[in-house]
This record gives sequence, structure tokens and C-alpha cells, in this order.
Amino acid sequence: MKKVLFVGFILILSAYFAHAQPFRAGAALRVITPNPLLPISGGIGTPKKATEKKGDLFVRAFVLEKGTTRIAIVSVDNLGWPSVLGNKSRALIRSIPPGNVLIGATHTHSGPDAYGFPDQSGKALADLPYLDQCVKKIAEAVEEAVAKLQPATLKIAVGEAKGKIAFNYYADELYDPRCGVIQALSTAGKPIVTLVNYAIHPEVIGSGRGILSPDLCGPLYDKIESKTGGMAIFMNGAQGGMVTADVRREGGTEANTWEECIRIGELLGEEALRIVGPAKVLENPSLYCASRSIEFPIESDMMKYILKNSPLGYKLNSSDKVTTQLNLLNIGPAQILSIPGEALPNIGFYVKRHMNTKYPFLFGLTNDAFGYMLTKVDFNSFKRYDYISRTSLGEMTGEIYIEQALKSVAESPKPEQ
Repeated sequence: MKKVLFVGFILILSAYFAHAQPFRAGAALRVITPNPLLPISGGIGTPKKATEKKGDLFVRAFVLEKGTTRIAIVSVDNLGWPSVLGNKSRALIRSIPPGNVLIGATHTHSGPDAYGFPDQSGKALADLPYLDQCVKKIAEAVEEAVAKLQPATLKIAVGEAKGKIAFNYYADELYDPRCGVIQALSTAGKPIVTLVNYAIHPEVIGSGRGILSPDLCGPLYDKIESKTGGMAIFMNGAQGGMVTADVRREGGTEANTWEECIRIGELLGEEALRIVGPAKVLENPSLYCASRSIEFPIESDMMKYILKNSPLGYKLNSSDKVTTQLNLLNIGPAQILSIPGEALPNIGFYVKRHMNTKYPFLFGLTNDAFGYMLTKVDFNSFKRYDYISRTSLGEMTGEIYIEQALKSVAESPKPEQ
């Protein structure tokens, strides 16, 4: 009986000290704009020569800590950031376990090639020294954010972003209008960092105009930082097939201009601040992080060719499968799942519906960038999805992701209510 009471006392004491540990947050960034400018990659194909830039490309790191748990959320202004690069940064980061470092891409279509796309002859034009610099700058930003950790509170909110921001090119209304916001505040109530989670292709300018740019993310950063004084960070969502910026004009034309990037980026920034504004301040929120390895078979000949011939050195096993990291985070009442590619909106809606929270976040193109992720019923089922089926790993990619994501949810503690 005494032993039972003693064990119970220890558990209560442990829980007390875990709660008593202060919550801390820190943020830092690095500019990764290449100088001189590098060719622009909007996807598979030969990168286009860059002749000018509109805004800088960034690495942005948001570090959270509670007790012995420390997590880094990193955003890179690029089309995608494969794990073969992310893992190099994780190896350089000494202050956070590799499984607790999430690295996502904003998915701008106006940045240098980070995939190492090979052409038909097997030659790739990716600038490897530039990518190595980015790898180091990611680690530097994370370590600086750790050094800047300070006691903090949080505001968390999810709401519909209003206005002409996004639409689905394949089916206008088939997209998620919800915008998730996590804002860390200093003890003086000043924003340290504002994270915006929204599903959209930042491709207003695109890759064919010779303009290197963070696209709409640049004005988003500027708007939030000018209003809050803290750093802004953007994490994409389930924007596959084809949730894009709403640049439609009357008469069927499009406004593919920097001015339109400013309009959409600033509008999304304003909406994010409107959504998080009335949220209550969370004192000493809980923090939880879990990671697991998941494996996808490569059925697409195109994707197999890219992964086998890229100079980045993707690791494939003997049965032509790739392995990547899936993360689940609980931050106060919010729950976050990473997506290693461009999941279609129906996958996003389904997974969010089964998460244990009123504040679901999905970080798309995070920890890897394996093309489009479709359910098996959508894969190669109709002509509209021909391209995204070809640039998917295979028919079961979406199914495997859903299964593993919901397994992570089932095995994790529920977020704070």
C-alpha cells in the first residue's frame, strides 16, 4: 500500500513540475536570396533565367520549449525542401533532437531548384553550393532562435480568411478557407512571432517571367511584421490539385504581377491578425512532439527517374520505396500534423476532421516534398487529374499518409481543451 502511495505521489509531483516549467519561445531568420541570382524553378523542367528579384527569400525559424521538450518549426522560401537537405541541417543542429525539427517549404514558384530535377539526359542544373549555404543557414537560424528563447504566452486561433485570396483551379470552391494562427507573446505582451498556416500555391508571378521572389509570402511577412514588431512565418497547408492564388480578372485574364502579390499577401496577413486578435492569452501552455518514419512506394516512372537521377542523393531502398518523417505536435489546444508533399484538399479536410482539437493545423510540404498526394479513388480516375497523378509517387500515397497520420493522432495525448 505504501509503495502504491509513493508511486502516486511521484507521478503527481512529476506532473506538477512539468506544468511548473515555464513555456518559452524564440525566433530568428536568415536571408537566402542568391547573389548573383540563380535560375528559377517552378517544378519539373529546365529552370528559367532570373533577371530581377522582388523581395528576398528567407529561412525563418520558430522555436518552442516547455521543460525538456524543445521544437523547431522552420519555413524555407522555396518550391519544396526535400528531406535529403533537411536532414543535413538536422545534423548541424545541436540543441534540438532531429525528430523535433520540422522543415517546410512555402512553395513559391519563383525560387532556385532545390530538388535537383534532372533533364532527359540525366543532367541537373541545381546549384549545389547554394543549397549547402541554405542548409547551414537553416541550422544557424534555429540555433539563434534557441539562444533567443524567452518566457512567453500564446494566442491560438483558427478561422475563415475572408476576401479574394485563394480558389481551386480545378473546382472553384474545393479548398479550405480556414487560416490557423499561432502567436507567441513576450511577458510584456509584445509579439515574438506570428505563424500563419493557410493552404495556397504562392505562384502569382510564376517561374516563367525571370523574377526571383518569395511571391505573396514576402508581402505577408512585411504586413505582419510592420503591425506586430515580431517575426512572421508562413507554413503551407493541403493545397494540392490545385489550390492557388486567386488572381482572376473579369474576362478570363489573370493579374500575375508583384502588385497582386502585395494585395494577396497583405490581405492574408491582415486576416491572420484579425483571426488571432480576440483569442485568449494562454499562460504556460503544454507542449508535445512525436515523430515517426513512414514509407511510400514509388510507382510513378517520372518520380522514380527524378529521385534516382537527382544529384542530391535521395535514399531509396531496394524495393524502390522512400522513407520520411511525419510529425505530430500539440501546442496548447492546437494539434499539428506535417504532410510530406502536396495533399489534395479532401485529404486535408478528412484528416482535420479526425484530429483531437478545435484548432487543427496541417503543415504541407513539411519534412519532404514528394509531389502530389491523392487518395486511391482520385488517382488516375479522370482527365483533370492526369498531371497530378503523374507527379505523385503512386496510387497509395494518400492512403498511406492518412493511415499513418491518424495513427499518430490515436497514439498521442489529447491537446489541452
